[in-house]
Amino acid sequence: MKNDVLLIPLVGPMQSWGTRSRFQERDTEREPSKSGIIGLLCAAMGRDRSAPIDDLTVLKMAVRVDREGYLRRDFQTALNVITADGKVSKDVQVSRRFYLSDAAFLVGLAGDGSVLCGIHNALANPVWPLFLGRKSYVPSLPLYLKTGIFRGTSLRETLLTYPLLCEPKKQNCIRIIYESSTMTHESRMDIPISFALGRREFRERFIRTEFISTEYFSFKEDKNVSLTT
Repeated sequence: MKNDVLLIPLVGPMQSWGTRSRFQERDTEREPSKSGIIGLLCAAMGRDRSAPIDDLTVLKMAVRVDREGYLRRDFQTALNVITADGKVSKDVQVSRRFYLSDAAFLVGLAGDGSVLCGIHNALANPVWPLFLGRKSYVPSLPLYLKTGIFRGTSLRETLLTYPLLCEPKKQNCIRIIYESSTMTHESRMDIPISFALGRREFRERFIRTEFISTEYFSFKEDKNVSLTT
């Protein structure tokens, strides 16, 4: 299907895109979640948590994994944590937090051209700081591509023709994850219905994955890309 497409590069030494985090366990998917991307867009546009997001959730999303990240885990401790019964715990709480190290993604969004243009402009001059899943995970490459808007194309065509963000290491294939309009064998619970405090709710998103040989893609080195390896 032909559409307007917006590309967003996500490159950084640390990223985390959780979809199942509960209490002390903080997970991450192997690629950006739709809820994480929409939250990032809301920050760029200056939208409050209680603001409507229907114009963003309707956009179709795909992710090209230019460099698979290494799955890592760290531990954090906290005091005076409020428990499920509303009391303050005096015990030290240990939180296990998973993240991706040295990953590089190219996110594609397809849909209404005016909405995509608004997002594109907001990424150039974000209202609030942008981060890659957690506040301490800052991008090493701007999330704004000057030539990031494509007219009358498809997500697959755009992601197959745009050069790789970085030279892939130790991977023979590039993984591309597409949002599916029909039921598939794989899904994520990551389409946000509301980000409002006390009313955070998500629904299921079906996806499909395609593997393309790295030899298919071109790579143009960008001096602004800064990875730790």
